[in-house]
Amino acid sequence: MVGCMGGPLLDGFMLSIIGIAMVGLTAQFGANELEVSLIGASALVGIFFGALFLGPLTDKIGRRLMYTIDLWALVIASALQFVVQDATQLIILRFIVGLAIGADYPIASALLAEWLPQKRRGKMLGMLITGWFAGAALASLVGFIMSEVFGPESWRWMLGSSAVLGIAVLAMRHGIPESPRWLLNNGRRKEAEDALRVGLGDQVDAAAVFAAEAQSPARTAAKGKVDFSLLLRRPYPKRLFFCSAFYILQVTPLFAIFTFGPVILSSFGLGQGNLANLGSVIINAVFLLGCLPALRLVETVGRRPLIIWSFALMALPLFVLGFAPGAPVAVIIACFCMYAFFSGGPNILEWAYPSELFPTEVRASAIGITTGASRIGAAIGTFVIPFALRDWGIGPTMLAAAGLTALGWLICVLMAEETKGMSLAAAAGGKETNPAAAKESRVDIASV
Repeated sequence: MVGCMGGPLLDGFMLSIIGIAMVGLTAQFGANELEVSLIGASALVGIFFGALFLGPLTDKIGRRLMYTIDLWALVIASALQFVVQDATQLIILRFIVGLAIGADYPIASALLAEWLPQKRRGKMLGMLITGWFAGAALASLVGFIMSEVFGPESWRWMLGSSAVLGIAVLAMRHGIPESPRWLLNNGRRKEAEDALRVGLGDQVDAAAVFAAEAQSPARTAAKGKVDFSLLLRRPYPKRLFFCSAFYILQVTPLFAIFTFGPVILSSFGLGQGNLANLGSVIINAVFLLGCLPALRLVETVGRRPLIIWSFALMALPLFVLGFAPGAPVAVIIACFCMYAFFSGGPNILEWAYPSELFPTEVRASAIGITTGASRIGAAIGTFVIPFALRDWGIGPTMLAAAGLTALGWLICVLMAEETKGMSLAAAAGGKETNPAAAKESRVDIASV
């Protein structure tokens, strides 16, 4: 889990550090609004292509090999950011960084899901996102300290520091075995048994694990092959739409706040320069804090109630910010912190839901598709935010974010499934829910 968490940690660090580095690099390069928007959005576009095209490759050639290749690409591109000479070079490197990050989403999620025990699967998959917010908070802190000590011209050191973090993650991932489910699905039973023995010793019955995987309705349909047409068979198109839709509607405002946090806080009149950076550090820490109760609730109240109530409670403070942009400072900070705290539910389910709702043959492909789709929304939001702040003002911009979040709530009410207490094979095998979960879902709709 720690090895898989390294990818989200790097992701959060590199996507967040650019917001603080933007002040210094914009001044040095004389970047216009279009270039600033492209610098902010280029990594997200890279994530889209990396997740969409490298997720299926992971299903074909395995999790472990891709697990290492993508991180080396990320480290090299990160180090090269230190020597860029203009905005165009930085845009290209940020796109390459995004490709590597996009590849890591389906790799890490699929590999971890295929190793986890049933009773703790949702919680431990959700813990991946804590790595993301830890990385984002670390980026804000590093950026604040570097700006305070060395000034805005330290932006090269900010961006280059992610290469050092990447090398540390590579060391953490050394020795992690391949997914036994993937090996079994590709006819490599002896290697699958060896991987289980190396990873878990005698803690599990390999025969029982393999029997459950082999009896999955999805696997029977695919006959043990990587058959991407499986994603077009019921109920997977619906699940793809649901996972992609709630992911898009969650991260579009979230990434805009992360990438341009200091700029947004300055628009509310909460200080300029490094003081706004400090406010961003506080809000990023609350994003991480909000994941902690959600990690418990995902295994107690279940996936469906958690995501529905989280979206509802996230929308409320954004509406307040939209209708009252001139509110007292305490109210504005409280609203941002409420949004950050209640986003914990969807944040952890972005990792759990796609990993649980699709079978081994196409799990990484499905995660790649949902991640890629979400990054299109995130890239659009990040690209648009400077123009929205200029042309609409902060109030209407926050109302637009609130509207997207409210739409996410509606989609979750209509489409969210319950996978609590189900084996990975059963959750992914085409069964919409189990009887107990169905009863819980009906009660949940009534309470909402």
